[in-house]
Amino acid sequence: ALAPRCGSVLPGLQQRPAVPAAVSPATARPYAAAAAKAAKKDAKRSRQEKAKEAAKEKPLPRRRPLMSKPVDDVYLTWLYRRPSYGLEQAVGMLKRFQELDFTHPKQFVYINVFLDMALQKKKKVDPFSSGVALPHRFTEDVNKVLVFTENEQEAEVAREHGAAIVGGVELIKWILEDEIQADFYVAVPAIIPKLIPLRNKLRKKYPSTKRNSLGSDIPRMVQFFRECHEYSVEDESVIKTRIARLDMPTEHIIANLKTIIQDICTFKPSNFDPIVQRLVIRSSTSEGLLLNLDGILPQVEKAEEKEEEDAADEDQQKAVQESVST
Repeated sequence: ALAPRCGSVLPGLQQRPAVPAAVSPATARPYAAAAAKAAKKDAKRSRQEKAKEAAKEKPLPRRRPLMSKPVDDVYLTWLYRRPSYGLEQAVGMLKRFQELDFTHPKQFVYINVFLDMALQKKKKVDPFSSGVALPHRFTEDVNKVLVFTENEQEAEVAREHGAAIVGGVELIKWILEDEIQADFYVAVPAIIPKLIPLRNKLRKKYPSTKRNSLGSDIPRMVQFFRECHEYSVEDESVIKTRIARLDMPTEHIIANLKTIIQDICTFKPSNFDPIVQRLVIRSSTSEGLLLNLDGILPQVEKAEEKEEEDAADEDQQKAVQESVST
């Protein structure tokens, strides 16, 4: 028999109504799993909300206030406030520890400075590094200073005063390729526009007037950076640096510490809270001693108090003038 033409219907055949196909278990399984997962999430969320409400209702445990001073020689340190010491007393204790422990007398003295970097609103002081000339040097090591200049006379002066490397733009390539490295980089104003390719490479060590590494007084800059003591902020709010040797006189150790602290305090405006919050001193082999900050932080006179004093002085002067005139 020949096949029927397209569109023709064979006799005896009737169109049947469409019957919906039954959903197989395999097809329905993903939907059931999704529903179960959503229900599980809702149950977990409700449990967490109930736990939060219970925590709010439950009173916080009362913590026993720390006691001030132990009575016995043996005690639990976490029950008492950490004692703080005067600077001269703490240095004397470090020297005494060295004698009792029979450790090396020329070990270094360190300080840990904990900082408050907060400013107004959400702003804060950016982590910084700095160099300071200590009144009493405690090591014979000198820093490696590189001087940028294209003037032959200035280059000769830099070499005479102890610069390790002196040169012009030809040094840029070697610095970018890490063939030349130095502890500090100094430049004269005439060459600074040509050193822009080094800005991202040197970053905080890039010569600038703010760091006193850009200027015309080459002897002063070279001498300062060869002998200066460098420190930097770690972990965003802590400075850990050595300041002296334990065998140095107590007054020398104290002078070095105060010099570093005064330099640190310049990085935060005086109208905010002091940047130094806690100060701990130790030697290489001793425990850390918490210092009392009285007499260590620089005394800064607040602007409001100064204005009030000036106004009071003016009133007093006017009263004197009036009494004289009468």
